[in-house]
Amino acid sequence: MGSKERRPKATLTGSFVRGRRLDRNPLRRASDRAETIGLALLLVTCLVAAPLAALAAGAWAHAIAHRAELAQTATRRLDTAVVLTAAGVAVGSWDPVSVVQARWTAPDGTVMKGELPVPAGTSTGATVRIWVTRDGQLTSHPVNESQVAHATDLGEAAGAASVALLLALVGVLARRSLDKRRMAAWEADWQSTGPRWTTRA
Repeated sequence: MGSKERRPKATLTGSFVRGRRLDRNPLRRASDRAETIGLALLLVTCLVAAPLAALAAGAWAHAIAHRAELAQTATRRLDTAVVLTAAGVAVGSWDPVSVVQARWTAPDGTVMKGELPVPAGTSTGATVRIWVTRDGQLTSHPVNESQVAHATDLGEAAGAASVALLLALVGVLARRSLDKRRMAAWEADWQSTGPRWTTRA
């Protein structure tokens, strides 16, 4: 049985690293070395700047969400509404919610009426908890702590992603510039070398 010669498998990472070594390979141009150094600088910048940007963006998003929480908590209150019309029974519906007429009392004592979404099957005279503004108008639930935390997480992710995208764009533009220089250098080399190869004896 003859033994087969085994060649090491070239991986994408291995090829990428080999093409960017700072060695004395005579085929490696100055632009290749500049690309390697630029890539290393971009990577280090990303590792340093991304966490800082995440913290800053997270703090900014947290501050905005927290201010909204305080403002909404100060201007909204939980109230009780009385259902005036029975809610129909939803049959074959994916959203078992009905809109009914209801009555509630505003903070200043004014009796308010309006439409409310309630669970299907809610009977007349039932009470539901609602959020109202200072003038008794219906409103949504104020921002809570979990929503503030979620906004903070989104801000942190957006900050880190923004830095990564910005540096990636810088890397792409730098690579294009280096590629133009390489093409110009190869063209100049061919102009000086090509005629010698194509000259007939």
